[in-house]
Amino acid sequence: MSFFLRVSVQDQILFARHLAIMTKAGMPLLNSLLLIQKQTRSRSFTTILKKVIVDVDNGQFLSTSLDQFRNVFGDLFINVIRVGEASGTLVENLNYLALELSKQQELRRKVKGALMYPMIILLATLGIVGVLIFLVFPKIMPVFTSLKLQLPLPTRILINTNTFVLSYWPVILVTIFVILFGFWGLSQIKACRKFFHHLLLYVPIIGTVIQNMNMANFARTFGVLLKSGVKIVESLTIASRTLPNLVYQEELMLAAQEITRGGQISQYLNHRQRLFPIMLSQMVEVGENTGNLSETLLYISEYYEGEVNAATKNLTTILEPFLLIFMGVMVGFVAIAIIMPIYGLTQGLNVRR
Repeated sequence: MSFFLRVSVQDQILFARHLAIMTKAGMPLLNSLLLIQKQTRSRSFTTILKKVIVDVDNGQFLSTSLDQFRNVFGDLFINVIRVGEASGTLVENLNYLALELSKQQELRRKVKGALMYPMIILLATLGIVGVLIFLVFPKIMPVFTSLKLQLPLPTRILINTNTFVLSYWPVILVTIFVILFGFWGLSQIKACRKFFHHLLLYVPIIGTVIQNMNMANFARTFGVLLKSGVKIVESLTIASRTLPNLVYQEELMLAAQEITRGGQISQYLNHRQRLFPIMLSQMVEVGENTGNLSETLLYISEYYEGEVNAATKNLTTILEPFLLIFMGVMVGFVAIAIIMPIYGLTQGLNVRR
C-alpha cells in the first residue's frame, strides 16, 4: 500500500518544522502527531500519519514507524530522526532535516526554472510553425496547386510535409509513442540509466551544472547526517542514495567501502578528480584533519549551491540567442514558403499586363 502513497517535499519540510516546534515546547509526541494530522490536507500524508499515530501510541519509536514508509520519506529523513531519538537531540535533528530538505528543494527549483524558459521558447516555436503549416497553409495550398506555376523549393517542401503528416498521422503518432515507450523502458534498466547519466557529465555547461548540483547535495546531506550523529560509513552510504546521478551514487558507495578498510574519504575523492573537483577533496581533507568534517561539508555545499546558481543563469543566457535563431529560422522558412509563390503570382500578373 505504501508504494502508492506520495508526500510532497513541502509537506515533509512542514512536518519536520512543526514537530520540532511542538517537541521543543514540551508537547508530547502523540499529541503533536495528532495536531499535525488535523492540519494536513494531503490524503496520502493523512493515511501515513494515522498509521504512525497508532504505532507511536503502542510504544513504537517514530523512526521505526516511519521506516515502513521508507519509499515515501527516504533514508535521510528516517535516519536523522532515528539518531535524534537515540541521542536525545530530536529537536535539533528535525531542524537540520527541515533545512536540508528546503535547500534541496530550492536547488531543484532553480535548475528547473533555468530550463523552463528554453522549453517555453521551443514549444512556442513548434506551436507557431504547426499553426502555419496545418491551419493557415492548407487554406492557401489549393490556390497554389490550381496554378500551373513552378513552385519554389521551400513551398514544395512545405506541401510535401503537410501531405505526408495528414496522410500518415496515425503511423506518426504510433511511432512517437513507441519511441517514447522505448526510452522509458531503457530508463528502467539501471545500466542504461547509468550510461545516460555518464554521458550527461560530458555535455558542455549542462555537465558542469549536474556535477555542481550533485556536489552540493552530497556535501549537505553528508554534513547534516554527521552533525546529527550518524556514523560516517552509514552517513556516506545514505548520502550516496540521495544523489540523482547513478555514477556518483556508485562512486560514493565505493568510497564507503574504502573507509571500512581504513582509508580516508579525501584520498578516494582525490583519485577521482574526473568526477570530484580537487577543491572538494582538499576541503574534505581539511575537515578530516581538524575533526570538523560536518561543518566543512556544510560550507562546501553552500559554495557549490552558489556555483549552480551562477551556472543556471549562464545557461539561460547562452541558450537564449540559439533559441531565438532557431525560432526565426523555423518561422521564417514557413513564411518564405507561403510568400514566395504569392510574390511570383503577382509578378506574373504584372508581366501579362
